[in-house]
Amino acid sequence: MQIGIDGVLVGHRTDEDAKTGCTVIRLPEGTVGAGEIRGGAPASREFAVLDPTRTVQRLDAVVLSGGSAYGLAAGDGVMRALEADGVGFELSDAVVPIVVGLSLYDLAVGDPDVRPDAAWGRDALVAASSDPGTGAVGAGTGATVGKWRGRDAARQGGLGIHRVEQGALVVTAIVAVNAVGDIDDGSFPARVLDDERVWPDPEHQVVDGDPNTVIGVVVTNAALDKIGCFVVAQGAHDGLARAVFPPHMRTDGDGFVAAATGAVEATVDEVRLAAVVATETAIREAVGILPG
Repeated sequence: MQIGIDGVLVGHRTDEDAKTGCTVIRLPEGTVGAGEIRGGAPASREFAVLDPTRTVQRLDAVVLSGGSAYGLAAGDGVMRALEADGVGFELSDAVVPIVVGLSLYDLAVGDPDVRPDAAWGRDALVAASSDPGTGAVGAGTGATVGKWRGRDAARQGGLGIHRVEQGALVVTAIVAVNAVGDIDDGSFPARVLDDERVWPDPEHQVVDGDPNTVIGVVVTNAALDKIGCFVVAQGAHDGLARAVFPPHMRTDGDGFVAAATGAVEATVDEVRLAAVVATETAIREAVGILPG
């Protein structure tokens, strides 16, 4: 899937044997961003800098990774590589790249001793292009969904990308889908798959330590400030809640970053609506489900 936004590149590092990986979203100069976490068990790096009240008004890259909190180390490699290119927040004695990270838990799927590290992050950055792959790649390599009904009900997750265009406006969602909940196609909601019982029987409930979390980035070419980006990140979570049932569980670390490159004038509500659609569709496409 083409990203469709000038200067935005996405790259993966994938380990098919260990069932883990990382995905880097490189952003052009002038990009601003904000984010929101709604899941109960997040693993994140530098997320506080996205708060609209914080000083820094730029965002250079976002790293999505497997490996749980260990995988946040992938951001170190991205940060050092960008520093070498002179990219970052300029201080009197240094340049500090603004790199935000979000990780998902996939340690129970493949080899738990193999986790994305700085070298993986650098490799994913080098591999970044405007037309990256999707499916069981990068941060989505070890992703699974449907664990809330028990491990026997789990199925392959993955990484989805979907672009929405409205005239000159482009909004693209990049999402690693590793939900505790199920993914539905919008016509036959997941909540009725179990004889219309909303919560599974005790023997089929969530197992602590099962892999979990949906993480992603919504990028737009709209001109938004950090407050506008925060509103768009909220829209991404709305899209998650339309595609995942149940969303934002206490065992999920669901988080989204919204980034705006500033090339096109658009209202915040228009961008937010496109973010809902892009995220919802990217999640379904990540697991091979098209809208019904």
